[in-house]
Amino acid sequence: MTTRTSQTVFRFEAPFRLPGFDAVQPAGQYRVDYDEELLEAGSRLAWRRVGAFIHLPAIGANGATQQLVPVDPAALEAMQHKDQQP
Repeated sequence: MTTRTSQTVFRFEAPFRLPGFDAVQPAGQYRVDYDEELLEAGSRLAWRRVGAFIHLPAIGANGATQQLVPVDPAALEAMQHKDQQP
């Protein structure tokens, strides 16, 4: 099976908590990697997300270490949607 990784940036206006983490993450921009696998359906190609990883700490934050943490793609998108609500 063919796989690829794509990258995007999520912006959180307010502090948020990742599922399974005790610490609250500060507001800011976070790099997110999506692992995807190729689905072949006839003459069309499509990609399906099979995993997501968020880079901690936020972009531009001072931190001695960087972590790449697995996170459920649907949960991450739901957190961002909630963050953008007035």
